[in-house]
Amino acid sequence: MVRDVAFGQYFPGKSLIHKLDPRAKMVCFIAFIILIFFTFNYASLGIVAAFTAFIIIAGGISFKFYFKSLKMILFVVLITSLLNLFYGSGEPIWQWWIIKLTWAGIHRAAFVTVRIICLILASSALTFTTSPTELTDAIERLLKPLSAIHFPVHEIAMMMSLALRFVPTLLEETDKIMQAQRARGADMDSGNLLKRVKSLIPILIPLFVSAFRRAYDIATAMECRCYRGGAGRTRMKILRMQTRDYFSFVTTALMIGGVVVCNILLTSVI
Repeated sequence: MVRDVAFGQYFPGKSLIHKLDPRAKMVCFIAFIILIFFTFNYASLGIVAAFTAFIIIAGGISFKFYFKSLKMILFVVLITSLLNLFYGSGEPIWQWWIIKLTWAGIHRAAFVTVRIICLILASSALTFTTSPTELTDAIERLLKPLSAIHFPVHEIAMMMSLALRFVPTLLEETDKIMQAQRARGADMDSGNLLKRVKSLIPILIPLFVSAFRRAYDIATAMECRCYRGGAGRTRMKILRMQTRDYFSFVTTALMIGGVVVCNILLTSVI
């Protein structure tokens, strides 16, 4: 299961989303994430879902990788949907003891499910089509005004980039440790909840040791290359906005306008 997780990986390509400036992708992504939680009827939710589908198609990445990203939070989505399903006011259409099912709860569960799925798919599309180096440059450029108040912009961007870069590596390391423990006779798939939690200890300890070792190796490599932060550093690739980047802003603005119009003209269902 661990080896099937695709979130955090980068797949090189020449699609429209790959060619966008990383700053444009970051701005559009942030606007999209905020807009997801301002959908209050099915029309506005449909616009967000359609935009998510457009991003996936334009990215040119096989949907099986997006499905792998969804697998890691599928249990969370199901639990959240069930909790919201029985949380709603109004006349119950089914009731047992204190548990009741209402149309408001059904609407809320549907909205929460679609919102989480769109959030994960959009996040995956960003990481699939943007390299860690590009993400670092984009975050640093967008946060550059904060450097006027001595905010460590470059250091924060570097830490976020390294954390995202090593998600697939740590997942692969976890899978190797689990296989090694099973080869030694460890049973991780049977027993009660307490026993399964205890069986994770032989996995977590080597994983933490490996993570700290990798962090130490990275720090040593950066010191050997005389890394001193963002001051005076040059970049191999200079970011410049092009026509397609402004087109992405226009497309995002149209989506925002469509959601706002739907929220104003149509009745809210949640």
